[in-house]
Amino acid sequence: MGYQFEMLKEFADFLDVNLKLVITNDMHGAFGLLEEGKVDMIAMGLTVTRDRQGLVDFTVPQIQTKQVLVQRKPENWRKMRTWDEIEDQLIRNPLELAGKDVYVQKGTIFADRLSILANEIGDTIHIHIDHDREVEQLITAVAQGEIEYTVADEHIAKVNQKYYPNIDVNTALSFPQHVAWAVKQGNDSLRLEVNAWIVDYKKSTASRYVYNKYFNNPRSVNIAQSEYHSIGGGKISQYDEIIRELSTVYDLDWRLVASLIYQESRFHPEVTSWVGAFGLMQLMPATAEVYGVDTASPPADQIRAGIQFLRWIDKQLPPEIDDPEERIRFVMASYNVGIAHIYDGRRLAEKHGKDPNIWTDNVDFFILNKSDPTYYRDSVVKYGYARGEETYNFVVEIFERYEHYKKVIEN
Repeated sequence: MGYQFEMLKEFADFLDVNLKLVITNDMHGAFGLLEEGKVDMIAMGLTVTRDRQGLVDFTVPQIQTKQVLVQRKPENWRKMRTWDEIEDQLIRNPLELAGKDVYVQKGTIFADRLSILANEIGDTIHIHIDHDREVEQLITAVAQGEIEYTVADEHIAKVNQKYYPNIDVNTALSFPQHVAWAVKQGNDSLRLEVNAWIVDYKKSTASRYVYNKYFNNPRSVNIAQSEYHSIGGGKISQYDEIIRELSTVYDLDWRLVASLIYQESRFHPEVTSWVGAFGLMQLMPATAEVYGVDTASPPADQIRAGIQFLRWIDKQLPPEIDDPEERIRFVMASYNVGIAHIYDGRRLAEKHGKDPNIWTDNVDFFILNKSDPTYYRDSVVKYGYARGEETYNFVVEIFERYEHYKKVIEN
């Protein structure tokens, strides 16, 4: 995830070497790559355990976490009058896991912890090892009602809770545990060098900034409602004139751009997301660099860069998407999830007899379901899993708000 990547990049810069990443979600496979000498280090935020210490040498810890139960709040939890009403329907005592079905990702330590817990409580916990889904996908499955329970590291669970407020992550299943990187056993020179760097890095303001950006940032909590959301005083935001001027240059309805900005940042230019996107338009650093902006750029430059990126996306879409209203929906979806996943969605639509040139009730269905192995493992899919529900809702909410803006604000 982004937190580990930023630390790795800082370490590589410190060593003055090029960072080469091998991306894998297979933890067992990662240990094999390390043992075979195909990688120098595992930087997956591994929890330190005695069993794993028999396989690798761990660095000094980066952070502490604990394993927590991820469960769904009652269906009508928002209408309940007191928190106690919600609490009464949640598992708070691990004893209550007796007889329950809990799904965990293959290769994690969660199954081991549940087995120990079952022994401690003297009863059976039905542990299902999921070979297809990662921790975040299992959290999504809990939120959507596909499964009842999973287990995750607390810091990961809390980030995902911001996407899915209907889940609860407050029941601890373990004591605090260290999270660290791992090197091949006997590679003391690298381990000691990493250790020395981590000790210094953890004392730095950069370390606190990166941690807060990914786990305590404003984007990861409900951003306060913008004072302009109700269109008080005939304005959408304090940036109306800038948005209007720049949108006109690029032939976009400025109210649509304003709806996008509200969706991304609630008009707060200082927001940084847990994956590193920043500013009013929530541009990823690599994209922002292309358009000459960074976190210090003024709002006008951020908006200009975001609009230019929208136009770039539009130019990448095939001319067969010729309905203007459908095309702009494809653009917005691509802005959120990346155009590669949209190409996958179009291929899936075509394969299943839907129109690949229509977003609404056609391609949107396949993007919505791109977290389902049935679809993201289809032979026509080139770019794998995506959190499609987020993208689907992203487009719906932007255009619902846009319709509202059109009714109350002149173009």
